[in-house]
Amino acid sequence: MKSVKEVKRKEYYIFSPFLRIFHWIMVCAIVILFFTGLWITKPMNVSTIEPFFTMTSMDLVRDIHFVAAFIFCAAFILRIYGFIINKGDRLFPRVWEGHFYAETVDVALHYMLLKPHHASFLRNPLARMSYAGLYVLVAIEILTGFAMYFMTNPSAIGGKLFGWVNVILGGEMMTHYVHHYVAWLIILFAIGHMYMVIRAEFMEGESEVSSMFSGKKILAHTPKDANELD
Repeated sequence: MKSVKEVKRKEYYIFSPFLRIFHWIMVCAIVILFFTGLWITKPMNVSTIEPFFTMTSMDLVRDIHFVAAFIFCAAFILRIYGFIINKGDRLFPRVWEGHFYAETVDVALHYMLLKPHHASFLRNPLARMSYAGLYVLVAIEILTGFAMYFMTNPSAIGGKLFGWVNVILGGEMMTHYVHHYVAWLIILFAIGHMYMVIRAEFMEGESEVSSMFSGKKILAHTPKDANELD
């Protein structure tokens, strides 16, 4: 006769409404920025309908891209503010703690199917390390994006603030290339991120996806970083 084993789980509230709202705003903005950016890079042939105002107008696509960019920047700034006022809204990995690196490798080996399991965490160290890399990519996109945006008026405040980016990279065309290929790196990050959270949600029961809606993680084992909530 088969026995049924009861698994007890404990609930941890770690993600504030502030973080969750701006997380989804940034997700939507990134999707819009990526596809409108591709359209701007290789526009459809609309020569027969320009200059009439249509849904395929490049001016409209550019305006959507710019609005999404400003919304993303505002949301990212507020995300940083949320990190300051909410204890649970971690922004950077704790790279100064020696055990962080061994734990990151341990989780990476598990996701590569080289280890059957890894220790339980409230905040996955591999994910937190990847977020730090994402912030670098986002900073590059913001700098190169505004450098191109203000090229139309280099003498304006924006042109003076971001014009140096074009100088360092060797011209606006190179700035465009960097902006374009870093966008692809962000999308590759998003694909990897989706793989990890969906895997953790449905294969390991770590409520990674649902936590970004509820703010709560429900774990069967005591996480190694539970003390960070104290």
